[in-house]
Amino acid sequence: MKLLISLLTCSVLLFADFEYQGHIGLDSQAFLLLPDDKHKNNFTAYEQLEMSYTHEALKLSTRLYAQQDYYDFSDDRKNERTFGRIDELYGVYEFDNDSVFAGKNIRYWGALEARNIVDGFNTQDLRNDLFNPDKMGAYNVAYSHYTDNGEFSIIFKLSENEQKMASSPYVYYFFPSFVTYDSKLKSEKSLERPSLFLSYSGTTDSKYPLDYAVIYENGYDSQRYFRSDGPLDGSDVTFSEHAYLVNKFMTYDTLVVDATLIKLEALYSDVIDDKFISDYYHIGLGAEHTINFDDLDGDLGLIGEYYRYETLQSGKYSDLQLFETFQNDLFLGLRYSFNDEDDSSFVGGVISDMEYNEQVYYVEYESRFAESFKLNFDYRYIEPSTSDLTAYSLLKRHERIGLKIAYYF
Repeated sequence: MKLLISLLTCSVLLFADFEYQGHIGLDSQAFLLLPDDKHKNNFTAYEQLEMSYTHEALKLSTRLYAQQDYYDFSDDRKNERTFGRIDELYGVYEFDNDSVFAGKNIRYWGALEARNIVDGFNTQDLRNDLFNPDKMGAYNVAYSHYTDNGEFSIIFKLSENEQKMASSPYVYYFFPSFVTYDSKLKSEKSLERPSLFLSYSGTTDSKYPLDYAVIYENGYDSQRYFRSDGPLDGSDVTFSEHAYLVNKFMTYDTLVVDATLIKLEALYSDVIDDKFISDYYHIGLGAEHTINFDDLDGDLGLIGEYYRYETLQSGKYSDLQLFETFQNDLFLGLRYSFNDEDDSSFVGGVISDMEYNEQVYYVEYESRFAESFKLNFDYRYIEPSTSDLTAYSLLKRHERIGLKIAYYF
């Protein structure tokens, strides 16, 4: 908590003349089904502060994040989830039809509900909830040109983030307790090599509007893999994470047909040179049909999505070894928006793995109250595979309820 207070106080003093906004909150979870050697609950205080300064065509912006895990100051079996981060720190200069960007930021790509498979520009912080991805900022420089109905960008990503993990008492440290995780990222090529992204996004002015984006990458893949320094026979072993180079082609698109939103995300990854990783493709196709209830002042969305992941070369890492959880999965869900002044919404459904026979059930409810407070409730249940060593089978049968309350200023 001292880290949170110090960061907030210093930031406000240093940037008192800047525009700012943020929130501070408490994230609590109770685990009803979990392995015996894990903490049965979790409490995390967190704070996020965003500040910006604009002068004519120049904008400077930053986003700071910090969190304090309860067990890190109250228990000998620490989770090691207390940290502070600078997620964004950048400047952007706007011309008439162009812009230049330099710094650290988070970019959002994708269209699907259950998972955004093309959203790989930023890496995930593995110290937090695996089901609500917590992305880390990436250093990059970019040039963008704006057309009448689209945007073309050239982006150079300058570095690759290491992915730290919490310690083994935390539920979402998914390795067995005898495994030590080495967070230092490894690669056969220099990690200082920039990754190039070329992207174009646009929209069509037609009866059925289409929003589309196509992206090409030459650089480090968002998919990474783990390697051990010994056999998994119950003795002490160390796992490390590895990155490799690819030529990658991605697209994400949405098409509006009356009250139905059709969504597509797809990628093909051509691995340049790695003896363990195959070329692969990943496709997600979905639709969301909205039904309006005038009497109830709300909208009901019926959601269906299918995901397919395939490696294209034998003798290399399979989807199981890569811990890919959306390799042959069907998601069926509901979304209800209450259209009230509190922006209340409900979403839930089931993700069914049709190859390894496992299911994930979840429900999320979100609402505001007293103007400045936001509440989020969620429930998740995982029935893992009993025949294959999937990522969910490492977590074992899993059930949790969570409550998050935050104050926004």
